[in-house]
Amino acid sequence: MKHLKKAIALMMSLLLVILLLPAAGIAEGETRITILGTSDLHGNIWGFSYEDNKETANNGMARLYTYIKQVREENPNTILLDNGDTIQGTIMTDDLYNKTPDEPHPVMAAMNFMAFDAMTLGNHEFNWGIETMHKIIAQADFPVLSANVKDAEGKLVTGKGWVMIERMGIKIAVIGVVTPNVPLWDGGKPGIEEHSYVSGSVGVTEAIAEIGDSADLIVVCAHMGMAAEFDEEGGADSAQRILDDNPQVNVLLVGHYHMSLGEKQGDTLIAGVRNAGREIARIDVTFDKDKKLIDGKVEIVDMAEVEPSQEIRDIPLVKEAHEKTINFIQGGGSGEDGEGGTPLGSTTARFQPENEIRGLPQGKLQDTAVMDLINMIQLQNSGADVSAAALFKDTSDLPEGNINYGNVFDIYKFDNTLYRVPVTGKELLAYMEWSAECYNQWQEGDINISFDPEYPGYLYDMFAGVDYEIDLSQPKGQRIKNVMFRGEPLKEDEQLTLAVNNYRYSSALKGKNLIEGKKEWESSNSIRDMIVAYLAERSPISPQVDNNWSIVGVDLNLDDPRRDEIITLINEGVLETPYDESYNLNDYEELVAAKPAA
Repeated sequence: MKHLKKAIALMMSLLLVILLLPAAGIAEGETRITILGTSDLHGNIWGFSYEDNKETANNGMARLYTYIKQVREENPNTILLDNGDTIQGTIMTDDLYNKTPDEPHPVMAAMNFMAFDAMTLGNHEFNWGIETMHKIIAQADFPVLSANVKDAEGKLVTGKGWVMIERMGIKIAVIGVVTPNVPLWDGGKPGIEEHSYVSGSVGVTEAIAEIGDSADLIVVCAHMGMAAEFDEEGGADSAQRILDDNPQVNVLLVGHYHMSLGEKQGDTLIAGVRNAGREIARIDVTFDKDKKLIDGKVEIVDMAEVEPSQEIRDIPLVKEAHEKTINFIQGGGSGEDGEGGTPLGSTTARFQPENEIRGLPQGKLQDTAVMDLINMIQLQNSGADVSAAALFKDTSDLPEGNINYGNVFDIYKFDNTLYRVPVTGKELLAYMEWSAECYNQWQEGDINISFDPEYPGYLYDMFAGVDYEIDLSQPKGQRIKNVMFRGEPLKEDEQLTLAVNNYRYSSALKGKNLIEGKKEWESSNSIRDMIVAYLAERSPISPQVDNNWSIVGVDLNLDDPRRDEIITLINEGVLETPYDESYNLNDYEELVAAKPAA
């Protein structure tokens, strides 16, 4: 069974990590360099979920620093690198400090304390425009790299594309490149379109030409995944293309996709980590007395069992920022200095249904009040005919009672603006089909609907302004059925307007060539601000669901007692959540065999 195979694969990966652990000693005359790599920290210094108002158990820069100190004690010849998407991602960063870039920034303060050796730009560093980015990264005590982004005069956006770091006479060249898709997401932000964004591979090639033969080791920090995100033919946004074109690369750190990766490709060591400080990459490389690279190992280290560093939390600016953010949230964020105020509004009941199956988000299996609220606010503010929005987090909900800023951030965590875009009926259908690709196809005997792991949940949009069905008995591209617009079947040549956020417009509608039209209107405020305004005007608000869409073409065997037994085992934690693969009644005997003896 596939679930059993996955368990075996997990055991094998754990064994691989053990085999890749560095040896305790090295031979006389040899030098071992340890490279530690972080990526996609997304502003998580403390190890705290501000929207939930509670500490996390397995992430944050404070945990990373505890481990970093241990490694530095073990091997003083350690290099610490960051691979981007660092200053964005929490209420602290997005709603307070990135809006006041002239003030000291807590993420930079933490990174300086941790003594990073270099940082590479990620795409989210560009979210507030070039000038804001420059002001924030100017606070770094370390070089910030981006070898593939240049201004109109051909100067690198950070002034550096690579840096040479020396340990024990060993020269390590570190090159940084970012996904060139930045303009797709942030094209309207100040200064973005005055810069050029070339292939990551081209940036690395140019940097290697400058480095020449002066380096003993070449490390590339590429803020992109191994596979292309958009440029499938050219590979401009593919780390694999970097390796294909630049065999000189010895170590490759990847990011952006928030995925664990630890492997060797030929002689190149490759590492990637999950987001928010959940993991750190450790690469140990050994040189002989002639500075020749003779060995290399990679390990991805989970922070789940690591105690957070109090030193990081006690940095004055970090502590101040943490407390200021909590006050901002609990007070509704109404104070101009983030020091609190009254709640933003209130609700009469919670907005999400309970999950039938533990860990399987009901909010993506049926229409819910959360999504209807967001889409309704988008329709009201844009004047569009149809709206599309995503449940960015599976657990997003508005609770019953008073609502604070953390609750709003929980249901809409990105600082997106809203566009109104002209579309045809045919284009809307193509967009809806693209969105429905997130589901796996239902098979006879399946007891649940599951999701394709290759499609992150934040890519799944739900639509308002049309009624429709998603037939999961059909393959991808053939699932959207019975689409009705204003009481009539949607015609392919029908002219409509669509409300959609700026990221989805750029990365999907344009990036995937789903529509031809261009935005005809853009909001001056964020969608999150619109939700805040709605709460202020309409509270108390009640959950309302119009059930304009549903999943069809499935028979989940609701009346079969075997299904109930399997679900009980899932909900009790005996079986893992079937998120990316459905459980099937054909495997009933094998599944219930996992049930503990009475």
